[in-house]
Amino acid sequence: MLRELQAIADSTDPLKRARGRRGLSVLERLHSLEEAETRVVDEDYPRIKEVDQKLVAMGKSKSATIVTTDFNLAKVAELQGINVLNVNELSQALRPVVLPGEEIRVTIQKEGKEPGQGVGYLEDGTMVVVEEGSVHMGESIRSLVTSVLQTSAGRMIFTRSPNDGDLLDQPKEGRKVWRRES
Repeated sequence: MLRELQAIADSTDPLKRARGRRGLSVLERLHSLEEAETRVVDEDYPRIKEVDQKLVAMGKSKSATIVTTDFNLAKVAELQGINVLNVNELSQALRPVVLPGEEIRVTIQKEGKEPGQGVGYLEDGTMVVVEEGSVHMGESIRSLVTSVLQTSAGRMIFTRSPNDGDLLDQPKEGRKVWRRES
């Protein structure tokens, strides 16, 4: 499997090559961690042609956990009784919960699809669409969460920028919310 990763890193396709090199770099960092037991095993399964099936066979024979972002590989391995850590699922589980009515801080990085919208990103890569946010291009602003949408491409948070009539309250939990003065 290391040969497969090396072949991807040597690809003539720049996108594949970049991914392969990143994979080798991540593997090197994992190998250097004292907290994680990693071994490079130079075994092949010549009767098996597909790389995913080779990984499943090795996982079975070594009683190893497969760490992957590949949804299909994860499901096939799980069905065969192999422990799997899906990095995408782990990432989603670690994302902070954001609810409508809460305040978040976001830096407006570009204009949105609709007139006046600004777009920024949370640290985890979640896209934040800010109504009337385009006037704050390049600025870090506080904004009020109006809705959260889970899509097949990930989570999107819709917010609005503050108005003069909006005041901050500090509830007991420490979360900031807005209320409008009448």
